[in-house]
This record gives sequence, structure tokens and C-alpha cells, in this order.
Amino acid sequence: MLQIIIKGGWVMVPLIICSLVSLTIIVERLWFLKKIAATDYAEQIVSLVKKGQVEEAARLSNVDAAPLLRVLHAGIEHISNPVKAMEAAAIAEITILKRGLPVLDTIITLSPLLGLLGTIIGMISSFQVMAVGSIGQPHVITGGVAEALIATAAGILVAVSSLIPYNYFLTRVEKETEVIEYYATRLEVVLGTRPHRSDMHEDSKKYA
Repeated sequence: MLQIIIKGGWVMVPLIICSLVSLTIIVERLWFLKKIAATDYAEQIVSLVKKGQVEEAARLSNVDAAPLLRVLHAGIEHISNPVKAMEAAAIAEITILKRGLPVLDTIITLSPLLGLLGTIIGMISSFQVMAVGSIGQPHVITGGVAEALIATAAGILVAVSSLIPYNYFLTRVEKETEVIEYYATRLEVVLGTRPHRSDMHEDSKKYA
């Protein structure tokens, strides 16, 4: 393996760096996404608010670091204007969900180009060998071309191995965004229909 990397030329160095960065982001995102499922808690929170148990809902929404719960917690904490509070929280949480993805996207685009650059440099070297009189030794030329193609193969390999996780992460981000919008809207409706304390006080006086 080390010999193949050496034959690929200096361009293999940035390709190896790209592969390591890509692997780090993929592992970190998988670990992060594994921890953020909080749909059960969200159902309980909406149910508690609907019953008027706002303090209990606030406590429950604060027990987990999931983006969905943080958005709901923002709405409950700023009960006078929950819509704006949840919108601001959602923007911040979606940014966290997308963390590392622009870098992964750059690696997907950059890796094949680096591989192509390595191949072009290798081809130039092969033609220089031809120019100095090795045209009668075709194995020298074909060997140089084969070594040049190593960089292209490495670049494509890095891009493909990054592309599949990248698309998966994008899908998960879209799904989590939809879930956040769904529960935020439900909480907004529940908070909007929940009787205010003044209304409850008037009702209690009426039936006293």
C-alpha cells in the first residue's frame, strides 16, 4: 500500500488528508445523529402543555440536548412570543445539524480534481521520458501512465466514499428539520389555544 501511495506522487498527500478529514466528519456526524432522536419526549411535552402543565413541560424539554427539544424549550421559555423564539432556536439547531457538511461537500468536489491533477503530472513525466529517447522502451511509458492513474483512482475513491454518507446526512437533516417544524407548529397551536391566567381567573370568579 505504501508503495502505491508513493507511486501516486505528491498529490497523494492532500488526498490522504482529505480522506482523514472526511472520515472524521463521517464518524462525528453518525455519533451525533444517533443521539438526537427525541420524538417520544416531544409528544409528552406537547401533551403536558395542552394539559396546562407548562412547568413540567419546560423541565422535560430541558433534560436532553436534542435539537428538537431545545427548539420546544425555547418556545416554552418565551411563552409570550413562542413563534419567534422557536424560529431563532430552529435556525441555530439546523446550523448545528449541518456542521461539517460543507467541508464534506468540498472534499467530494476537490478529490477527483486532485486525482486528475496527479494523473496529468504523471502523464507529463511519461512524455518527457519519451522525449529523451525511451520511445523504444514502451514498458517505461506504460508503467509511468499506470502510476499516473493511481492518483485519479485515489481521488475517485475518496469522493465516492464521502458522497454516500454526505447524501445520507443531508437526508437526515431534512428529516429532522421537518420534525422540528411539525412539533414546533403543534406547540404553537397548543400555546395559542391554552387559556391565559387572566381568563382562568375570570372563569373561576364566574363559577364561584
